[in-house]
Amino acid sequence: MAEHPLDIDEEFVEWDTIVDCGQDVDEVEVIDGEIEEIDDTYPMTQFRSQFKLQFEALYAISVTIIEAIALATQRAEPIPYHTSILSGEGWMLELLNGHPKRIPTELGVHKHVFKILVDELQRHGFNHSKHITLEEQLGIFLYTAVTGLTIRHVGERFQRLNGTISK
Repeated sequence: MAEHPLDIDEEFVEWDTIVDCGQDVDEVEVIDGEIEEIDDTYPMTQFRSQFKLQFEALYAISVTIIEAIALATQRAEPIPYHTSILSGEGWMLELLNGHPKRIPTELGVHKHVFKILVDELQRHGFNHSKHITLEEQLGIFLYTAVTGLTIRHVGERFQRLNGTISK
């Protein structure tokens, strides 16, 4: 029995196997269809060559997979979504200080009714939040009720996140 890492018994290696592996025909002796003599270094050399090729292929595939994962998980620079010059608070100030017919068109109430509603909300304990005035909060509510637009569309009008609009 052979003593190399592949544990191949050289007496049972077939001729076609050696030819397929590229073994030089001059190095073997065939008697009655069996191989009698094989260079002991050949199987180990072949094993090392195949192992090296497989390792290099596996390495190349691994590097490609790692690069693909890194590319897929890479976070691009965020692009600001709400970039309008006129913020929701600015739009509300424009409505309150602009032509008197704009408020009923956009919010469904006249300016004096809007101010009464703000005062009534304050009297019941409502105030400005950390980032949004009470007037803008009321404006968001009234604008949504009058227009029936989706949260996303109202958020675009007021330049606010959907979570802020839906509160």
